[in-house]
Amino acid sequence: MLRVSSTLIAKRAFGRSTRSIPSLSSVSHYHSSPRQEEEAKDVEPVKKGGLFGTGLSNMYALPIGLVFAIPAIKFEWYVVNEETQLVAVFIAFCVTLYTQAGGAIAKSLQEGGDAILKEQQEAEEKVIEALEQKLEFLKVGSNMVSDFETTYKMREEAYANLNAAGKIKPHHDFKAQVERVLSMITQEEFNLAEKAKSNFMNEATVAVTAQFETSKELKKAALDAAINKIKGVSKAGDDPVQAAFIKFFQEKAAAAAKADSTAENAAQRAALIAKLNALAANEKFFFQFDETGQPKMVA
Repeated sequence: MLRVSSTLIAKRAFGRSTRSIPSLSSVSHYHSSPRQEEEAKDVEPVKKGGLFGTGLSNMYALPIGLVFAIPAIKFEWYVVNEETQLVAVFIAFCVTLYTQAGGAIAKSLQEGGDAILKEQQEAEEKVIEALEQKLEFLKVGSNMVSDFETTYKMREEAYANLNAAGKIKPHHDFKAQVERVLSMITQEEFNLAEKAKSNFMNEATVAVTAQFETSKELKKAALDAAINKIKGVSKAGDDPVQAAFIKFFQEKAAAAAKADSTAENAAQRAALIAKLNALAANEKFFFQFDETGQPKMVA
C-alpha cells in the first residue's frame, strides 16, 4: 500500500516538474501554407500557479516533503527501496537535462523546424511559379481560336490573290514571248542585210580590181586622177575607180530587178521559221509557226 502511494506521489511530483518544460509545439510552430495572421482566440482565465495552486513558491515543496517523509520513513509507512532510488535518479536526470541542456534541445528543435519550414516554403514557391506559368500558357491559348480564324482569313485572301495573278500571268508571258520573237526577227533581218552588204562590197571590189588589172587605160586614168588629186586640180567625176564602182552597182541593181528572188526569199523564210520554232520549243512558248510563217497556238 505504501509502495503504491509512494509511486503515485513520485509521478505527481514528476508531472509538476515537467509542466514548466516547453512543449515541442511551443518551440517551433510552422505550417505548409504561407503565414497568415491567426484569428484572435478567447483569453483563458488566469489560474494561480505555485504549490498545489495556492500561489506559494514551489520551493516550499522541499521542506514540506521532508516534514512528511521523516515520520513516514521512521514509522516505516513508506519503505525506501530500489524503486524509490530509480525514481529519484530519473527525476534528477530529468531536472539536470532540463536545466543544463533544455535550451540546446529547444534550439536544435527550433532550427530543425525552421529548416523544414524553409524547404516547405521553397517547394511551395516553385509550385506557385509553375502554376503561374501554366496560367500564362492558358491565357495565351485562350486566343488560339481567334488566331486560327485570322490565319484562315489570310489564307483565303492569299488564294484569291493567287487566282487573280494566275489569270494575268499568261498574258504577261504571251507578251514576253511575242516580244522575244519580234526581237529575234529584227536581229535576223539585220544580220542578213549586213551579210548581203558585205558580200556585195566584196564582189564589187573583186570586179573593179579585175577591170583595172586587165585594162591599161583604166590604170593610166587612175594614176592621172591620183596625181591631180595630189596637185589639187582634180574635178568631180574624174575618179575612174569611183566611176567603176558606180557602174558596177547600177548593173547589179538592174540585174537584181530583172532576177527572180522568190526561191531565195523562200529559203531565207524557211531558215528563219526553223529558228523561231526551235526557240519556241526550247522556251515552251504558247505558239509555233507553220510553213507559211503563221503562228499557231500549242495545245
